[in-house]
Amino acid sequence: MTLEIVDLSVDVDSKPVLRDINLRAEKGKLTVIMGPNGSGKTSLAYTIMGHPNYKVVKGKIFLEGEDITDKTPDERANKGLFLVFQNPIEVPGINLLSLLTAVLNKKRGKADLTEPILDLRKKLVVEAGMIGLKEELLERELNIGFSGGEKKRSELLQVKILRPKYVIMDEPDSGLDVDGVRIVADVIREMLSTGSSIILITHYPRVLQYIDPHKVVVLYKGRIVATGKKELVEKIDREGYKWLGDQK
Repeated sequence: MTLEIVDLSVDVDSKPVLRDINLRAEKGKLTVIMGPNGSGKTSLAYTIMGHPNYKVVKGKIFLEGEDITDKTPDERANKGLFLVFQNPIEVPGINLLSLLTAVLNKKRGKADLTEPILDLRKKLVVEAGMIGLKEELLERELNIGFSGGEKKRSELLQVKILRPKYVIMDEPDSGLDVDGVRIVADVIREMLSTGSSIILITHYPRVLQYIDPHKVVVLYKGRIVATGKKELVEKIDREGYKWLGDQK
């Protein structure tokens, strides 16, 4: 079970944002993508999910051996891809409880969305409590009036409930306090234990104090310029990204 990116180059408005990206994310493994602001990390996440503004000009994206380069975002989601947004969007008129009920029933192939709602609510309350998300937020319009930390926890709750096979997390630790960062690490650890593949995009190495990556890659100016493991994280922690100035 793998997500594989082969020789990928991407433009936005005819301007290059990614060039010659090769990356493989495997079942039950944590792949970390690091780099300074503007290096192409979020562009890669959006490209994997099929955002229409990101045009693949070269290369392919394969999910479990299937070419998904031309698939829509919905088709990719149905195949098990899930994106945790850096800045979760606000969705008027729908709450977490109804959203997750609808998605779960779609996955199960059921038309009746009310049947499992009581059992799902109990599970949501328990899981929300485990990540510090207030119960009252389950029935509030999605992310409307949520704090930054509550929005992050809302996204993490969706991951815990839906259990997608491939999770791309775009800076889920940004803006969080120490407890929040630990919760992110706990959710990552939990998902890895169930066999999910996690791609974690982060600017700072804080969350990696609590969990070890299988692979670390550094993006700079739209290209992968370094690959390693925990020692690469430690280098970034010591030196920041100033050493990237030597990269062409």
